Amino acid sequence: MTASVKTAVLPIAGVGTRFLPATKSVPKEMLPIVDKPLVQYAVDEAIAAGITDFVFVVGDHNREILESYFGAVPALEKILEDRGKTKELEAVHGTYKSITSINFVKQDKPLGLGHAVWCAREFISDNHFAVMLPDDLVKGTPGCLSEMVEVFNKFGGNVVAVEDILREHTNKYGILDVLDDDGQIATAKGLVEKPNPDDAPSTLSVIGRYILSPEVLKHLELGQKGAGGEIQLTDAIAATIGKVDFRGFRFSGKRFDCGSKAGFVAANVAFALDHGDIAKGIHGTLKSLI
Repeated sequence: MTASVKTAVLPIAGVGTRFLPATKSVPKEMLPIVDKPLVQYAVDEAIAAGITDFVFVVGDHNREILESYFGAVPALEKILEDRGKTKELEAVHGTYKSITSINFVKQDKPLGLGHAVWCAREFISDNHFAVMLPDDLVKGTPGCLSEMVEVFNKFGGNVVAVEDILREHTNKYGILDVLDDDGQIATAKGLVEKPNPDDAPSTLSVIGRYILSPEVLKHLELGQKGAGGEIQLTDAIAATIGKVDFRGFRFSGKRFDCGSKAGFVAANVAFALDHGDIAKGIHGTLKSLI
């Protein structure tokens, strides 16, 4: 597939307080799902969708570790080569050789997701770009972003990944105000960040995958604060409605909220059960535990 979206922004400057003390020394996005860190799954999904250029929005606590991970490690690679560890060497090469361009930008203050995306502005051209939150791990083939690129190539505009949630949970997500819905693609006339359940215009929530017009950056430039006193990406998207078409896409994969401990553990189980080397053993262990 030839993608028309080439740049992905990954905002990963958070400190991962829910996973302390593990995240005292290991960034949350580097916590492993079986044998790959969360951030690698997002990168692999993006590459499969045709992304070539990556912008990581980081903090002081994780920049050095991420730069090291996405770079070559000659000493380790030499050891693996000398020992004939071909599979392991390919896995190490896969962390950096398939990326055409990678840049790191610092988010000085935790002012919200919208601010994090705005920090990446100098690496975003006048073309549409993707935003991916590694905390939202989506298991499926084709990948979530690949499916979204297909939708974007057909309709253009802003496209977000969405899923239906319980009404009592609308105060945790950005919620679409739906104009038309065919069961897979919902055309929206509005977007509200974390509305109270009684006020929510629908139960269709945005998850951490976006394809956005550069028009969104013009609104983020204003630095206007929204829900929680933060600069919300959803507010900037909502401000473009009327100028830029806006659609929510129900992806086919299974989403795991790896920002929560329960979601992180569930993702490890699900991916382990699909991992050829250990699937049988894990299945037996789970049966004995349950």
